[in-house]
Amino acid sequence: MNGSARMARIVGPIVVGALVIAFWHGIVWWFAIPPYVLPGPGVILRTLWSDGPSLLASLLVTLRITVAALAVAVALGGSLAVLFSLSKTIELSFFPYAVILQVTPVVAIAPLIIIWVNDVFAALLVCATIVAFFPIVANTTLGLNSADRNLVDLFRLYGASRWQMLRLLRLPSALPLFLAGMRISGGLALIGAVVAEFVAGTGGAETGLASRIIEAGYRLEIPRMFAALFLLSLTGIAIFAVLSWLSRMLLRHWHESALEPSD
Repeated sequence: MNGSARMARIVGPIVVGALVIAFWHGIVWWFAIPPYVLPGPGVILRTLWSDGPSLLASLLVTLRITVAALAVAVALGGSLAVLFSLSKTIELSFFPYAVILQVTPVVAIAPLIIIWVNDVFAALLVCATIVAFFPIVANTTLGLNSADRNLVDLFRLYGASRWQMLRLLRLPSALPLFLAGMRISGGLALIGAVVAEFVAGTGGAETGLASRIIEAGYRLEIPRMFAALFLLSLTGIAIFAVLSWLSRMLLRHWHESALEPSD
């Protein structure tokens, strides 16, 4: 990537963000909107400064659930996708149930999971994993089934075993789609963790940043609520950035999606 393109990638979002913040501040100042209705950026920054330690401690709880859920989703979803690629019968038999998990609202089943699972962390982990699970399964299964048919025939012609074909052909072909599924699941794991924490918080469990948002809402501490939401947004951006960097590192030398454009 040349210097101008790299600079545009950095400067562009910063300029857009600065314009949005300036417009936001102008609206709050011009219409004299009170902080308990819509706090300005300055009020939110002051709240972050004063309440930062407690909010960051709660964020670490949410982040721990998110990372654990993403790891479980990657391990379980990737393993199932490999199993699906080895047997079409197994894929046709079990894939509809993966779809059922995807379309079931986690907010509807989270109370049941929290009741059934005695440990709060484990219950929140299950909820977040359910949300993050499907993109890994769907993308990896698609990638494993998208190997070049001519290469598949060539492997068969030379007598390659199923394991050799999987390791040398199907897994490399599926890697770009698997990484794309990880980028999607990273944000979904954060959403699932927050939604599950909302349900647990309404039951009186002080877990994670979502409980701080509920507490701030009850007390009409709207700047604190916005500060917590701002931290969640930064966390989601950071997760996506880390997974995108990992994808570029793994694909930059051989896949078209990560190759730098020539001048």
